[in-house]
Amino acid sequence: MARAELDKQPTDVRRMFDAVAKRYDITNDVLSLGQDRRWRHDVIEAVDPSPGDVILDLAAGTGTSSQPFADRGATVVPCDFSLGMLQVGKRARPGLPFTAGDATLLPFADDTFDAVTISFGLRNIVDPERGLREMRRVTRPGGRLVVCEFSSPTWTPFRTVYMEYLMKALPAISRAVSSSPDAYVYLAESIRAWPDQQGLAALIGSAGWTTPQWRNLSGGVVALHRATA
Repeated sequence: MARAELDKQPTDVRRMFDAVAKRYDITNDVLSLGQDRRWRHDVIEAVDPSPGDVILDLAAGTGTSSQPFADRGATVVPCDFSLGMLQVGKRARPGLPFTAGDATLLPFADDTFDAVTISFGLRNIVDPERGLREMRRVTRPGGRLVVCEFSSPTWTPFRTVYMEYLMKALPAISRAVSSSPDAYVYLAESIRAWPDQQGLAALIGSAGWTTPQWRNLSGGVVALHRATA
């Protein structure tokens, strides 16, 4: 799929996530073979929240990724551009301050957060570098960024198997469990077109973050990138 096809209008992508909101969490659990729980745990450990920290969780969806920060005593703001996701999340977790927002124009003042994190959402920002610059703007000096995103498996034979799974098995499985299976065709294409670990680190650095580094999870299927404001 051409890059222009992946850069859908924000309204189209928003509608897509509205459509999958109802069964989003269970679909992710099935498609990742349960690995998403481990990945979320790794994000929490990378952010290392302390009581009193103020954390922005971007592309928070239904708040599954946000609740653990609150459980550790931090103030967490789940933010997403999908009203459907936010509505589902608010019903499940009424105590969290769900906020509607576009990552390229965040509705927060400069230097608001001690940490910003985004999991599996950077690919869906129409201009990822602009989004990363906005994350930098709302983060206090010395604050931290944690990005959890699909990446490139490090073992070449497995990379081939993984791409076959993405393009064939993932859409097929999603038809059985998702409320909007066509969205997962877009998901597979967006993962295939996304930069590898080094490419994303360079993008983070060009957006104004310092010392970007990464750690591979699940053999590089996912990478955890960290940087400092």
